Amino acid sequence: MKENKAIVIPENPVSRFLFSDSRSGLIWLIIRLYVGFAWLKAGWGKVTSDAWTGEQAGVAVKGFVGGALAKAQEGKDVTGWYASFLENTVLPNAKVFGFLVAYGELLVGLGLILGLLTGIAAFFGAFMNVSFLFAGTLSTNPILFILATWLVLAWKVAGWYGLDRWALPKLGTPWTRKKSI
Repeated sequence: MKENKAIVIPENPVSRFLFSDSRSGLIWLIIRLYVGFAWLKAGWGKVTSDAWTGEQAGVAVKGFVGGALAKAQEGKDVTGWYASFLENTVLPNAKVFGFLVAYGELLVGLGLILGLLTGIAAFFGAFMNVSFLFAGTLSTNPILFILATWLVLAWKVAGWYGLDRWALPKLGTPWTRKKSI
């Protein structure tokens, strides 16, 4: 018979509290609302803008990409591989990317505010933050990226004070109530 040689390292109390204890939900609620409102505000501004989703859809993306490509040519802030992606993929599809960014930001904001699929919403928010950072745009992207990464790590409890409390158990997450003896 083969012996199980797995070494189990117990989780420290701080990370267990932050990432697995529903009592930390209030901390994550505050972070979720901050990040969510930032995304909702940014997304709403784009969804209601002609340059992003209206008659002139794609104009804003072309301007953004143009600025990033200029930074790449100067040898600053934007790496060559990302500049190539922007030039060859994003620029020719600026209208599509305008809609993706605008509605993506709006959906991330709503997901975080409502606490619905919090980990997934935070992941896509972090993905957009990294994309903007690669394009040489700082703004609030670094702090939003860090907070979104923490929300991804805390996915089990970050939406406890939100719709995840009811949605995630229906989707088959590891939440179970301990039976009292």
